Formats: sequence, structure tokens, C-alpha cells
Amino acid sequence: MTNILRTVVVLALMMVESRFVRAAEVDVRPLEIQVEQAFPQIAWEGWTIDSGDEDDLPPYPLRPLLITHAGDNSGRIFVVEEHGVIYVIPPGDDPRRAKRFLDIATLISYNAIENEEGLLGLAFHPQFAQNGEFFVFYTNKHTPHHQNILARYHVSKENPSVADPQSREVLMTFDKPYWNHDGGTIIFGPDGCLYIAIGDGGMMDDPHGHGQRLDVPFGKILRIDVDHKDGELPYAIPHDNPFVGKPNARGEVWALGLRNVWRMAFDRKTGALWAADVGQDTWEEIDLIVKGGNYGWNLREGLHKFPKAKQDVREGMIDPIFEYDHRLGKSITGGFVYRGEQIPQLKGGYLYADYVICRMWALWYDDATKQVTANREIRLPHKIAVMSFGEDQDGNPYFMTDSRKGTGIYRLAPEKVSYLSAKGK
Repeated sequence: MTNILRTVVVLALMMVESRFVRAAEVDVRPLEIQVEQAFPQIAWEGWTIDSGDEDDLPPYPLRPLLITHAGDNSGRIFVVEEHGVIYVIPPGDDPRRAKRFLDIATLISYNAIENEEGLLGLAFHPQFAQNGEFFVFYTNKHTPHHQNILARYHVSKENPSVADPQSREVLMTFDKPYWNHDGGTIIFGPDGCLYIAIGDGGMMDDPHGHGQRLDVPFGKILRIDVDHKDGELPYAIPHDNPFVGKPNARGEVWALGLRNVWRMAFDRKTGALWAADVGQDTWEEIDLIVKGGNYGWNLREGLHKFPKAKQDVREGMIDPIFEYDHRLGKSITGGFVYRGEQIPQLKGGYLYADYVICRMWALWYDDATKQVTANREIRLPHKIAVMSFGEDQDGNPYFMTDSRKGTGIYRLAPEKVSYLSAKGK
């Protein structure tokens, strides 16, 4: 597709609804940002390069799904690998060695063909430096049905550089009707509560109508207090959650009507909660999540009536701030609003990508006017199916893909760098 045609497509998409600014006011110029491999010589403890030889262990590509930090000013970077290992990368120069921080691979259900299960989420407690607590979200292996687990772990008392695998405390269990649409992002908000993105339970069309039901956790953003307990619950439900005390409603629900949020993040400056919701038939969307918000699924998809819905319901529904249809891409990967200092031209932009077409953008939104002001592409050096984004404690941006060489972690750089030829394939 030529650059001119790309621009026309993006402009056309932005004109779908009048609530977007006029196309001429939307900046779609590509960003001059460089992409480089973050750790080109890294060695992963317990993992070897997949050469296709049956004697190699483990015989699978490395699948990093999340990069984050512990908020403890240590400079360490933590990487979640989908098969069930959390690695820690110490600060310093290459070559680096990624050590296993927590290995729960024996607990994890993952199918390389289905590709949506596994170890999906990690969040460090805001007081991790003091209490050593962190939380994980994963697909449980030892169950006769599909099941997601939210659990708390602690670092080892003997060695604070590794976690204690025996410290697991299961906080929530989600018994799913189908294998897909797990969601799995867990993050702490500015209020100290833990926010959890849960997919709609799987299958096409949300056949059980989970997205609009308040009595089930699926198709929701949940919010819980992990520092207290309610009765027999191993957590507390905040009293200001929007559906607390309402008949036939789960008190943990913060927002509803979401199909399968694949990554959400709080803006470190404004506190806004951004979420990318993967579409089904036609529309991929970006939402700003608010307390009690209903984002439409499965009555609506993006700004539109879902074709299988019996009627076009608009009242009480919150529209996405941005959408694109499947002529442009087919599976959105959400990121975060960049608030770092190293790339001035990216500041305030929300990073996102499309996994299927291997393209990436930064989007700017004016909250005062409720309008998108820019949607600028970040050109990738080759086809990279972006599985997730992440940042270190300094706010430096990373993104990830699977790799048979273990080199599928990339970072964005402010100026021209010498791009290494290895492609992480």
C-alpha cells in the first residue's frame, strides 16, 4: 500500500463519526522514531535457541508478553514469558543474562495453535520495596475446564532476587466456558487498587451475553483491594465500586461491555485508563475506561450496532475514542501513553499496534474537545507482529514479538541508531 493510500484510509476511518475532528486537522505524518533490538545478545536462563532439533530444550520460540518494573528504583526489568516464566534483567551493558524470577510453567495451560492462554499478566504491589508482593494472572493447567487464576506471590526471604514459588495465594478463580478471550492485563491504579481485564469468556458473538451481564466477571474491567479482606474473600471490594449493593451484580465490576481487552494502562500524568479492545467482525477500538462505563459489547462493536444484536442500542453506551476497520487491520495490541523524556516527539502519544498487519502508531487525544488530533505511524524496520508493549521505570518504551532466537524485545529510540540485522526470527 502506498503512503498516499495509507493516508487516505486513515483519514476515511477518522471521518466515520462526526465526533472526530475534521480529517484535515488530524496529523497523520509518520514519526521519525527509530526501532532497535533492546537486548540483542541476551541469554535466558533455562531457555535455549530453538533450532528445530528435538534435543533442544525447550523446543519453542520465546514469547515475551509483558515488560515492566517493580517500582523499587533498582533498574531491573521484568519480562513475562507466556509459557510460565517471569525473568528479571539486571541493569548494565550487554551481553545480559535474564534470570528466572518465578517459574510456574507446571501450572500453566498453553497451546501453541490456540495462542491465547498462558501466563498473561504481572503487577507489582505499589509498596513492593517494603512488602515484596506481586500478582500474576494465568490460565490454569490442572482443571477439567478452562480456568483463569489471579494469584499473589512474595519474594523469597532468603534471596530477594527471586520469588518464593510456595508463597502462592489464589485470590480469584474464573471458570470459563471456552478457551479463548482470557484478557489478563492486571495493573495497579493511582488509587492503589488492582484493576483486572477479563475477556468475555470466548467463542464468537459472546453467545452467553456476558458483556452486558453484571452477574458474571466476563467482558469486564474489575477493581479490587488486595490490602484488605471482606469476610471469607481473600481481597476486599472497594465500597465506591459502581455496582456494589446492586441486585444480581458482582461488586468487583468497574466497567462492562468489553469483548477482549488486550492490554490497558493508566496514563502516568492524567490518571486516565486506556484500553484496546480486540474486535470480532469489523472494528478494532481504543477506549477510555471510566467508572461504571458500558462500552457496548455484544450489542455494539466500536461505534456501530453489532450485526447479531436484535436492536441498535445507544443509550447508556460509551463510544470508543478511536476505531479502525478490518480493511486496515484485524487485531489491536494496546500500549500506553508515553511520558518519558528520551523521545520528545512521542510525548503524550498513546502507543498501539495491529498484530495481524504488523504496523504501529502513536495516537494523541484532546480530552477537552473529545477529539483525536493525531494518529502517526511508527515505521517498523521489517514485519513485526507486536504482541505487547511495556516500559521500564524511566518510562522508556518497549514492544515484543515471539522469537526463535530470544531476541524479540525491541525499543523505540529518539535518534538514528545502527539497526542490527538480526530479526528475532
